[in-house]
Amino acid sequence: MTPATARHRVPLTAGHAVRVILLLSFLLVVVSLVGISVGSVDVPFGRIMDMLAGGGFHSDAERTILLSIRLPRVLLAIVVGAGLSVAGVVFQALLRNPLAEPYILGVSSGGTVGAIAALSLWAGAAAFAAPIAAFVGCAVVMAIVYSLGHRHGQLDTYALLLAGVMVGAFFNAVVLVAFSILNQELKNAFLWLMGNLSAARVESLLFVGPLLILVSGFLFVRSKTFNLITTGEDTAKQLGVEVDRFKRVSYLLASLITGLAVSLSGVIGFVGLIIPHICRMLFGPDHRLLLPASFLAGGIFLVAADILSRTIIAPAEIPVGAVTAALGAPVFVYLLKRA
Repeated sequence: MTPATARHRVPLTAGHAVRVILLLSFLLVVVSLVGISVGSVDVPFGRIMDMLAGGGFHSDAERTILLSIRLPRVLLAIVVGAGLSVAGVVFQALLRNPLAEPYILGVSSGGTVGAIAALSLWAGAAAFAAPIAAFVGCAVVMAIVYSLGHRHGQLDTYALLLAGVMVGAFFNAVVLVAFSILNQELKNAFLWLMGNLSAARVESLLFVGPLLILVSGFLFVRSKTFNLITTGEDTAKQLGVEVDRFKRVSYLLASLITGLAVSLSGVIGFVGLIIPHICRMLFGPDHRLLLPASFLAGGIFLVAADILSRTIIAPAEIPVGAVTAALGAPVFVYLLKRA
């Protein structure tokens, strides 16, 4: 038995879970402060701490940069990263496949089409219409991919992943066609397809953020059921779990989380693949810890990725989705070889 396997078989204790959550929360605060400090105009870390202590702002420009640009962007990265990570954990648990995640399953692309449709048709109410339309797009794609993944009445997870890649490619093409028809700049389309955190809007965050946290919290409460599902559906049924109903609700909630995230940032891939895998290796497969740990670690990861996207070729920046793809593609190949 390897040390990692032995660690994963040790029962989860409340003390261990609390220590992990506190550590990840501390790291999230630290990386968030760095994200607020770093940019085209750096604000010394000491100044950030001084302002938090009530020292005030040196100028109106500094107030605008920190409160109107940097802080919303960091909060957006936390919300999107946390949401995509939780959705990845859910998809991997339900499909019992470590390769499943919103981007690879094509769910994110469906959400993008829905969000763009809402932005085009109901621009005045985009803060509310885009998340709803994105959820519908995600749910439709999940239903299509799930139906295509069945062979002879059984779910073939590899067929499902292939269907997700193909459906995702189709919906990405729909995005490009939509922008061409609407006479929008193709640059905007590519920003949606590669993920973009530069357009953070406070009103959208105030609507989407609490809803995403609420849905994630509901999934946390059902973490024991996810443990039973991953051990085997027959076992879960014997223990009284309504497996089919639970899976349908969980798919819908994971699609809702993905839609909420996509409506704010566009398609950011591989977050739901990288973070659950790392958390599973570090903290074990117990969903009572895996779900909240992935929530926090996803926020940490995307804030860090956004910092890289803003500093690698500063003062210009690259889409944050390009950074996550560069980091996620090797992980995907590694998991594919192990599967």
